[in-house]
Amino acid sequence: QVQLVESGGGLVQAGGSLRLSCAASGRTFSPYAMGWFRQAPGKERELVARITWSNSFTVYAEFAKGRFTISRDKATNTVYLEMNILNPEDTAVYYCAQQLSLSRRYDSWGQGTQVTVSS
Repeated sequence: QVQLVESGGGLVQAGGSLRLSCAASGRTFSPYAMGWFRQAPGKERELVARITWSNSFTVYAEFAKGRFTISRDKATNTVYLEMNILNPEDTAVYYCAQQLSLSRRYDSWGQGTQVTVSS
């Protein structure tokens, strides 16, 4: 059983930055990819960024390109999301999840970390 724990959220002013972390634990942690998602109040959950575990190939949502950077540390089983030039529209609960293979859905969702951007 894999457990994911997000941290690093908080309150930041527009234009500011935050770095989120997602720490994975469990003997069987060996994902194909890891993803960061977010869900704002009244909206559906959406993919923010994704990183392939083996080769760090990354994919970003259009709104994240140029502002957010996803990375991973294999040694510590941690995935990061560096977020810059934040704006109030980025306010949401951010979650990480694993994808065990390209054909499978994301699972083992963490509890999420709240990001609030004030104007």
